[in-house]
Amino acid sequence: MLTVPQSTNAWDPLLRFLRGASFRFALLFAGVYSAATILFALILWFATAGSLDRQTDAALRTDAFGLTERWREAGPSAVAEAISERLAADVENHAIYLMTDADGRRVAGNLDRWPPDTAGDGEWAATAVAREGVQVEARLYTIGLDGYRVLIGRDVDEKQRLRDLLAEGIAWSAMAAAVIALLGAAVLRRALEHRLRPASQTARAIAAGDLSRRVPNSGRDDEFDRLGESMNAMLDRIDRLMEGIRGVSDSIAHDLRTPIARARAKLEEAQAGTGDAEALRAAMEQGITDLDNISRVFEALLRIAEAEAGARRAAFAPLDLVPVLRDVAEFYGVVAESRDQTIALDLPEQLELVGDRDLLAQAVGNLLDNALKFTPAGGTVRLSAQAVPRDGVEVTIADSGPGLSAEGRARAGERFFRADAARATPGSGLGLSLVIAVAHLHSGELVLDDAEPGADQPGLRATLRLGGPGASIR
Repeated sequence: MLTVPQSTNAWDPLLRFLRGASFRFALLFAGVYSAATILFALILWFATAGSLDRQTDAALRTDAFGLTERWREAGPSAVAEAISERLAADVENHAIYLMTDADGRRVAGNLDRWPPDTAGDGEWAATAVAREGVQVEARLYTIGLDGYRVLIGRDVDEKQRLRDLLAEGIAWSAMAAAVIALLGAAVLRRALEHRLRPASQTARAIAAGDLSRRVPNSGRDDEFDRLGESMNAMLDRIDRLMEGIRGVSDSIAHDLRTPIARARAKLEEAQAGTGDAEALRAAMEQGITDLDNISRVFEALLRIAEAEAGARRAAFAPLDLVPVLRDVAEFYGVVAESRDQTIALDLPEQLELVGDRDLLAQAVGNLLDNALKFTPAGGTVRLSAQAVPRDGVEVTIADSGPGLSAEGRARAGERFFRADAARATPGSGLGLSLVIAVAHLHSGELVLDDAEPGADQPGLRATLRLGGPGASIR
């Protein structure tokens, strides 16, 4: 079988470079910097060259208004005289005047003939004119006075040279700005790649199987450090979940091995027996009981997994928690009566909450079941609930049993964990794990402490906080 090697496009590295986020950020920087430079150049041009043009136009308008007033006061001779006076007073030799009569003959001014490119009355023109045998650039304005025409202008050669010099300076500045923009873009790109490299290297190490790697913190407390902290928190969470999975696997193998082995031994014993129907029935009943226990363990694990994954969040709906608590208390009241125990209720009239009714009932039921198991005969289990700030709810269950040590409370959330005092009681060690998963699903927490600190039998107070900011067990 022939294998055709895949061709490598020589443009691929360039295409990857152009598609990179660092290149786009660098391009954005260059674009913003260039736009700012262009805006600065326009403002500079408007404030200098534009200002010179506006000053010239304003001077010509003022001059035209003055000559028009002289015409109204004394006629053509006064205008001609005023032109001669202004030319005599023009020390810088920038003024341009020409007055012609109705036949086009020159009456006054320093131009020999009327420029061909000038417009009509009240119009502006910018053209070259011959003054004293020299061609100069001029800004011109024409006014008509009852058959006479007057051309008023200014020599703008020097201003034009200044504009050219300014334009040249702006052009060089634009080139320098473009070079700086490119250099700045390159520096920005390298800086972005440098700051993102630790996160990228950590991600590659994690993908290769090294779950111990974490993103180093630069100490600047900037966006990249916060991104690294978020990644590290995520990796810590993943690490804890992996440890939990390994622990659950070990616990399942350890805790289920005994009932499975016991059921197998009973069935083998019945098979090898004398055929006694009662013994065979007893062996089958024991096997069914052991298998039911195994099914309950897997059902509890499945519920915990659903709660931790948020799969039940779609079932959330507004509900009143008080009827749920009363139903659970009534269900476990039969168990309490059989043990000569009492369940005391302290509930408000209403507790509004958004959540999963079935999961909340099971979580409170698990807490009540634990409390009843460790409360001695004649004891009391107290179930209370109240609203807390920020639309939260607190459900508290306190018993009068031996309580739980600080070490036991710290490990109470571990799956299959059972304290020494609970070894002789039936159970799988998954009840509190489910409660914690339900609390997390409802943005809450489970808090365990002594019901009566300092007493010989301090009891255990379990506080289930729902709808609050917490998400842990303490």
